[in-house]
Amino acid sequence: MALISQFFLFCLLSSTTLIYVVAKRAYRDRERNDRRGGGARGGGRFNGRDGNSGGGRFSSNSNRDSNFGNNNFKNRQPGERLRKPRWDMSTLQPFRKDFYQPHPNVTTRSSHVVEAYRSDKEITVKGTNVPGPNIYFEEGGFPDYVLNEIHRQGFGEPTAIQAQGWPIALSGRDMVGIAQTGSGKTLAYILPAIVHINHQPRLNRNDGPIALILAPTRELAQQIQQVASDFGISSQVRNTCIFGGAPKGPQARDLERGVEICIATPGRLIDFLERGTTNLRRCTYLVLDEADRMLDMGFEPQIRKIVEQIRPDRQTLMWSATWPKEVRNLAEEFLTDYIQINIGSLQLAANHNILQIVDVCEEYEKEGKLMKLLEEISNEPENKTIIFVETKRKVDDITRAINRYGWQAIGIHGDKSQQERDYVLNQFRNSRSAILVATDVAARGLDVEDVKFVINLDYPSNSEDYVHRIGRTGRSQRTGTAYAFFTPGNAHKASDLIQVLEEAKQVVNPKLYELSRNPGIYKRGRYGGRSGGGSGRGSGGRGGGGSRGSRGGRDGDRGGRFDRSNNGSGGDRGNKWNGNNSSMTSNKNCGMGSGSYNSKVFSQNNYGGGSGGGSNSYSQNGGYGGSGGGSSGSNYRQNGY
Repeated sequence: MALISQFFLFCLLSSTTLIYVVAKRAYRDRERNDRRGGGARGGGRFNGRDGNSGGGRFSSNSNRDSNFGNNNFKNRQPGERLRKPRWDMSTLQPFRKDFYQPHPNVTTRSSHVVEAYRSDKEITVKGTNVPGPNIYFEEGGFPDYVLNEIHRQGFGEPTAIQAQGWPIALSGRDMVGIAQTGSGKTLAYILPAIVHINHQPRLNRNDGPIALILAPTRELAQQIQQVASDFGISSQVRNTCIFGGAPKGPQARDLERGVEICIATPGRLIDFLERGTTNLRRCTYLVLDEADRMLDMGFEPQIRKIVEQIRPDRQTLMWSATWPKEVRNLAEEFLTDYIQINIGSLQLAANHNILQIVDVCEEYEKEGKLMKLLEEISNEPENKTIIFVETKRKVDDITRAINRYGWQAIGIHGDKSQQERDYVLNQFRNSRSAILVATDVAARGLDVEDVKFVINLDYPSNSEDYVHRIGRTGRSQRTGTAYAFFTPGNAHKASDLIQVLEEAKQVVNPKLYELSRNPGIYKRGRYGGRSGGGSGRGSGGRGGGGSRGSRGGRDGDRGGRFDRSNNGSGGDRGNKWNGNNSSMTSNKNCGMGSGSYNSKVFSQNNYGGGSGGGSNSYSQNGGYGGSGGGSSGSNYRQNGY
């Protein structure tokens, strides 16, 4: 009896201990979730997505982490620890910035010849005492070592922005240059910077740079550095490139040793200025490259803080592809008595050396059209191609798909490390891979001279980005071709795109005009929309034959993007990107019915047929439904990628 009592007592103690441990662990987990925002009190991890009251770890409503959410970290203004210097012009050391000696050809050239040249090159100038253009390299007054490098690189004659920009910059004037991408603007400010630097006192250790070039992206900054290195080595003009995503140590050591030219993205430069790693007291030559892009990316506060640190009598050059109000306001504030150069129209304009082809199609058609297009491009002798897509995940998906098809493709987006990005760009530049798949992180600043084709697989959010994307080809007065797949979902952007095409004297797809006049034209019935024929969200069921008729296969019986199964389908799926080694163009095991798309009959092997012999139709968004008994064998899904 005593033994039984001891046994029950032992069981009671054990169960009590177990309950205590479980309760303690549950309480601890609850507290952790509250702190992170995962519980009922905490909201979502990133600002209360899943909780009731917000206040997660990264939310400003969190009691525990209120300092992180509200005060010193998240809402700290860029460069707020930087003090604005009180500039006393009487105590600043004078410096020289006017080095221009007009060549005899320039002084003797008649005004009629000058105007004819400007008209031919579409150069418009605005300002006082504008010097004439340097039509030939020898007229710029550059040192022999600069001219030797120009000839070594095989430049024939200055581009329009160079011809008119050099005499202005060498005269020490502030200027704004409005020019399309690929116009040669980098050389337009690098060569005057070298001349400017060589006329200043030599730097001492811990002196800041003499020339500062601000750029929006690390890719553009690195490409500017390459140009600066090419032309600066012979004159012993040192440079460094500082940007986020790379170790700070080597960049800091370069700044501390002293460099004449600093090429920087605003965020990393602010960081070094706040740490005291460098200063801008010696800076007398400031360049804002792609100013419109920097404002678009939200860098205006950083730019203002940086410019505050530079003496007000500096020389400032601002470069932009567009001339919106925000850029104009910045120019009025930062520049003094400036000269404005416009190359081409002030309106949004694409490079006229680029052939633009717009294909109006449905979302689900794009993947098949892309492969056919790459097949054609691969037969060209010059076929270096950039494909732009909307998301980072899609970069990886499309890259894998192209590689499976047999071509060599590489991808770049913002989640890749700096080492990966450098590797990808080097592979592409050296033509080890002729196809680069990218998000808009590479749309600006990617300077590869021999890109022949640009494909907008996903049309960008606005026409400005479209112009900058296609500007990756047709550089340095070469020709190029740009393709864009334009879907009914992009209809609200059709008018802007038409303006860009018409300005560049391109042939406009009649379907684009149709979309512009009637954005809803493809939304009802024409492609199997609400008027019936489509199935529900899944494959052969879930909505019935007369339901809304969109979204086939994304969340329904056909599985996910790379699903290898045949769930919900009468035959093999044969999807182009599903990784199951099926045919790229046909579904051999589909049913015997015919398929229809906008009254066009497709063969049974292309798009599948209902196993009961009925015809099949595609809905507005690519959803599929068999109109005559049986399940479906579609080769395409609703929106592919």
